[in-house]
Amino acid sequence: MTTDVPASRELAGIAELAARATGDRLRTAFRSRPGVDHKRDFHDPVTEHDRAAEETIREVLAKETPGSAVVGEEGGAQGEDGDLRWYVDPIDGTANFAVGLPFFCVSIGAVADGQVVAGVVYDPVRDEMFSASLDGATCNGDPIQSRGATCDRSAVLVTGYPNARELRRRGDEALRRFGLMVDAFATLRRPGSAALTLAHVASGWSDAAYGTSVNAWDVAAALLLVRQAGGTYLPLGGEPGCADWEAPGYLACVGGFDLAGSVLTQVAEIAS
Repeated sequence: MTTDVPASRELAGIAELAARATGDRLRTAFRSRPGVDHKRDFHDPVTEHDRAAEETIREVLAKETPGSAVVGEEGGAQGEDGDLRWYVDPIDGTANFAVGLPFFCVSIGAVADGQVVAGVVYDPVRDEMFSASLDGATCNGDPIQSRGATCDRSAVLVTGYPNARELRRRGDEALRRFGLMVDAFATLRRPGSAALTLAHVASGWSDAAYGTSVNAWDVAAALLLVRQAGGTYLPLGGEPGCADWEAPGYLACVGGFDLAGSVLTQVAEIAS
């Protein structure tokens, strides 16, 4: 499958249609304190709305792109193993959604030709649609540019590090690294949704982002947003030859940010 710019725009439009199809349900359920189940452990919640939203998205994608495969957080891989593969997170930030914190999103990314060719991150609370194709990146149809601070001391860093697994694995070393970031950056925030965080980096609303425990459905769409808006997205910790969206970690920043001079190069253990 060869995906040119018009085809990429069409796929982005389909992803937007699928994401918006969940909006009314998620807005209605928001702050209703839905029942919560857990997957791997009590740090990994899921609600009936995650599952229902994913089913809605799958239905739209099956109708609009028959024969494509869908890899979803809740339902796993389904469909044909063809040239087009969708990565779907129906609610990235479920813990926030479940208790009424307005920082969660729907993330849908399209992969073809061995690359992410389209993706959307949809914030249903604010009705903000971040969309990326091979033609660029937009928010509600307006072009976005990833521009902001140029160094740590004037930058806002958004991260989920360290999570419980990092604390178990690295102990005090994880806390030491967290301390380095707190000290170096003007502000550090932990809002709880990798996809929406990266969309904000793409828009220049946050300056840098760092994560260590993500899945393909968390970042497939958002990495294209950051890059198409002129920012930097670096996959971290993946096996040699693995796709960028399959890497378990990432480092992202706005265009013009001095990443080589940032404490993040030390924290993430990357060469400057």
